[in-house]
Amino acid sequence: MKNFNQKVAAITGAGSGIGQQLAILLAQQGTHLALSDVNEQGLVETRSLIAQYPVNATFTQLDVSNQEAIRAWAADSFTHHGKINLIFNNAGVALASTVEGMNYEEMEWIFNINFWGVVYGTKEFLPYLKQSGEGHVINISSLFGLTAQPTQSAYNATKFAVRGFTEALRQELDIQNNGVSATCVHPGGIRTNIANNARMSDSIRALGMNPARASRSFNKVLKTPPSDAAKIILDAVRKNKARILIGTDAKILDVVQRITPTHYSQALNFLTKKSQKNGK
Repeated sequence: MKNFNQKVAAITGAGSGIGQQLAILLAQQGTHLALSDVNEQGLVETRSLIAQYPVNATFTQLDVSNQEAIRAWAADSFTHHGKINLIFNNAGVALASTVEGMNYEEMEWIFNINFWGVVYGTKEFLPYLKQSGEGHVINISSLFGLTAQPTQSAYNATKFAVRGFTEALRQELDIQNNGVSATCVHPGGIRTNIANNARMSDSIRALGMNPARASRSFNKVLKTPPSDAAKIILDAVRKNKARILIGTDAKILDVVQRITPTHYSQALNFLTKKSQKNGK
């Protein structure tokens, strides 16, 4: 997909962060938009930010863990816009907990949003992308879809799953050669609200961590502006890249885990401590 003018893009999590910046950049390039977010106020803000651009945009309050809601959103978006070219499965949440201390409800909650939300968005929009003749699936994984970290077992599991799901999807689409492709995005520390909205379990105290301090420390390593991340993603879609690494942290850790897959955690700890020191 060489340009986005007069294309139609659907974006989940469009009320803030990367999703909101994707909506703005695409609107600037003449892309019509089907935007969703669980946070209605966030959608109101996004609406005001793109109002100046001459594009057709729809806004839907949506819980991506609800398969029927995504199915209806995809159908309504197609009916309204007449076609769909891109789906950005961007919505996500975070959970900090030890494996032992995490209950099954917490794990189901994060999987329903981070993984099943991506699966539902992909499957419900894919027929419309194929029908358009020129389509792209963009699924947001994470640096933690490449490397694991203590207290992030559930988040790691969802993001590793998104990575495997998307890479297999891309291979299938390449074989079919039907005008649709897929890209998996691995952001490092992006300056969004994910840390502020994360669920923090008291179980991490067993590892010598304080939940409140852990949230503040996590915020300190979120360096890359979401606007920069959105630009990188759109450039990669134009170039049909299979994988995108966003941020120096993601690029360094990707190399380290390839070189020493059993000891990359040491490098991760070093980078975290360095970022926290520089942020003081």
